[in-house]
Amino acid sequence: MIGNIRQYLDQKTTTMLVHAFVTSRLDACNSLLFGLPDNLINKIQRVQNIAARLILRVPRHEHITPLLYQLHWLPIRQRVTFKILLLTYKVINYMAPDFISELAPLHVPTRALRSASEQRLEITFRSSTKFYGDRSFAFAAPHLWNGLPNSIRSASSVASFKSRLKTYLFRQHFLSV
Repeated sequence: MIGNIRQYLDQKTTTMLVHAFVTSRLDACNSLLFGLPDNLINKIQRVQNIAARLILRVPRHEHITPLLYQLHWLPIRQRVTFKILLLTYKVINYMAPDFISELAPLHVPTRALRSASEQRLEITFRSSTKFYGDRSFAFAAPHLWNGLPNSIRSASSVASFKSRLKTYLFRQHFLSV
């Protein structure tokens, strides 16, 4: 639909339409995509790639990584990680419902340790099935959260956390490519 009228639109308007009709759908419930195999994630990644090419008016044969970098978009797998970690931050800072908070308890050391102030999560969930259990929030949140640098985990506000986390994931992906 947007591709049919792209020639009549400027880049700013196209970006607005893509955010309204495409990226908002990619982000809706995307935390359910955690742990999916690459072949399934790649199908969704193709949609994001097409949207980036549409905005920037770049032909299909051009490499996608510089386009995502230029738009400052995280790839799908990193968007999923971002969503889970944002929800985890809200859990830790009492901004999430109780039923979600119960899935990610804070680690309380049995004795005084320097790491007690690091806001680590207790890894309590043991999955009975490798494929499905490792995709649950109770499993993913502690593993992803405990892997973050303390400077990101200790952010004082949601806006600060989101900014630091996106920068961290962005650098992690694009500097490793």
